[in-house]
Amino acid sequence: MLPSENYLTRLYSRYLETEVSADFIRSVASLYSMSTLHRIATGSDRISRRAAMLAVTFLGDGRSFETIGRGLVDDDRAVRLLAEDGSRTVWHRAAPKGAQQALHVVMRHICCEQLGHAIDLATEVISANPNYAEAYNQRAIAYFESEQLYDAIADCQRVLELNPYHFPAATGLGHCFMECGDLVSAIEHFQHALEICPDLEYVRSQIDMLQRSDGA
Repeated sequence: MLPSENYLTRLYSRYLETEVSADFIRSVASLYSMSTLHRIATGSDRISRRAAMLAVTFLGDGRSFETIGRGLVDDDRAVRLLAEDGSRTVWHRAAPKGAQQALHVVMRHICCEQLGHAIDLATEVISANPNYAEAYNQRAIAYFESEQLYDAIADCQRVLELNPYHFPAATGLGHCFMECGDLVSAIEHFQHALEICPDLEYVRSQIDMLQRSDGA
């Protein structure tokens, strides 16, 4: 007999009480397939959607992009926040074998402002895994920080081709065009980020500021 949605919500309630994620993950993984979690996460009952979305953020991978994307615009704020908070973890987890560890090194290089090393290593990861969106995203960050704005733009656009729900890449495009002085394009891309993830209040504030600027 397949486990019910009600049982998933009971596991979720227990997690909220105990905050022991390992127990929740273990129980859900042993009872529910990812396809079932994806279905429940986009279903009609909001508590079930919350439970399934939390599980997807813990267990999801490249197959979960659409579910995360739908969660970002869910009617229930709790579902939206779960999807937003867990999205980056899922996107990183979608790495091909061996790429995730290399990407963590790229991120450390960026944090240490070793941007040349970050770009070189990210390029190696991309060469080996040309459809790994997060590698392009990290290289875009390194390009942006090193003021190679048009290279950053190209990488952000590639991220969105591979993962149309990647709101940080849409936001990144806004920042790139803002730095280039193209405020109209910056606003367009910030608005796109809000279409993907409506709860980005800092992006909304950025749009308001740009719209008040001369020439926007």
